Amino acid sequence: MALNRDFVGRTYPSSAPYEVSRVKIREFATAIGDSNPIYRDTEAAQEAGHPDVIAPPTFPIVFSLQSGGEALIDPELGLNIAMVVHGEQRFEYTRPIYAGDELVSTATITDIRSAGRNELMTVRSDITTVSGEPVCTTYNTIVERGGAA
Repeated sequence: MALNRDFVGRTYPSSAPYEVSRVKIREFATAIGDSNPIYRDTEAAQEAGHPDVIAPPTFPIVFSLQSGGEALIDPELGLNIAMVVHGEQRFEYTRPIYAGDELVSTATITDIRSAGRNELMTVRSDITTVSGEPVCTTYNTIVERGGAA
């Protein structure tokens, strides 16, 4: 069954602010195998010109789909979560993410299309501080294997 194209253009607000901590940044850097000291050591980050440790570039994946999560489980979308794999992701930064940031993410379904037997859905997440300062935009494409009509 194909995904419901009526969902393209729907926007979902953030459920709650995400507080970025040094611990979460360090855990993420460890999980991806990146030992860069600017992700772990405040002094190293400051020597590199940052106010505090910064998050690795792919860190927003941790919370960026929070706001779009309700769409993914909406039965009217028609997504079979059991058949979903990660297709691609990319990040466009206005500024780095720092420890201490409180961020919110607004997700918009920007595209749903068929590719062979698969359905591809792209979600753009606009990430800002709670005060509205732009931080980055993420683009995540998920693939529902075998979902095309």
